[in-house]
Amino acid sequence: MTRPRVVIAEPLASEPVAWLRERAEVIDAPDPESLERELPAAEGLVVRTYTKVTGETLARAPRLRVVGRAGVGLDNIDLDACRERGVEVVSTPDANTTAVAEYVLSAALAALRPLKPLDRAVAREEGERLRREAVTPKQLADLTVGVLGLGKTGRGVAARFRCLARRVIYFDVEEFAEAERHGAEPVTFDELLESSDVLTLHVDARAENHGLIGAAQLAKMKPDAVLVNAARGVIVDEGALAAHLGRHPHARAVIDVFEPEPFTEDCALLRRPNALLTPHIAAATATAKLAMSWVVRDVMDALERTRG
Repeated sequence: MTRPRVVIAEPLASEPVAWLRERAEVIDAPDPESLERELPAAEGLVVRTYTKVTGETLARAPRLRVVGRAGVGLDNIDLDACRERGVEVVSTPDANTTAVAEYVLSAALAALRPLKPLDRAVAREEGERLRREAVTPKQLADLTVGVLGLGKTGRGVAARFRCLARRVIYFDVEEFAEAERHGAEPVTFDELLESSDVLTLHVDARAENHGLIGAAQLAKMKPDAVLVNAARGVIVDEGALAAHLGRHPHARAVIDVFEPEPFTEDCALLRRPNALLTPHIAAATATAKLAMSWVVRDVMDALERTRG
């Protein structure tokens, strides 16, 4: 029996790829040119973050039966177009919750309690001076953490901060039972902005969320609040955030996602001393990468169910 052809557009962990090679003809297409070349014969397609699956993509892949997203969000996949063509879409919605939640926690602590390691022995007088300079004005146990979006990742973040912060609040357009909130209190969007000492974003990239955090929203935040974005770059107006950070030197932003990505030299946040930028690494643990890569199991399941 002929094995189905699966195209992998972005790198996956080696163990799931080896598993898939035992069951399918696997083609690596790590760049747009090779992907374009392989699409016509593809029955399965596995993507991560940067490959867009649009109606045009599907038109060039007449044999495609399933798209696997090694990750959580599906905003890089046109779900309506897939549905119209009978292409199944599978993903790994729980794979990186822990990794992202840990990143957000470490990002908040890095902003509130930055570590300045010693690289040499120091005399007592200098040591005392360094200790005085290291005193920070805030500690997490005294603060309110706001979570924008209480989906799987937002709930994971809320659960961890609930153990450490004075209060955890959230805003979401959906309603959640108390047991699902992990102690987080529902508030209005405006109250979330106004009350949060740390505000972390966990909404998707649907059109209504583009620029959701702009000049008007930033103006409602505390002048020394910490903003963490490990969700999608389009959620935050980078120019407005850069201006806000310029006006409020005690404010902090930790940004892991950008629009475009990777960011270019003209990124408005690049040279703001109170902005800490990281290269989309919130889910970058070996455990999470492996769990996301096992989307290949669901891809094979779909191919076997739809075998002609």
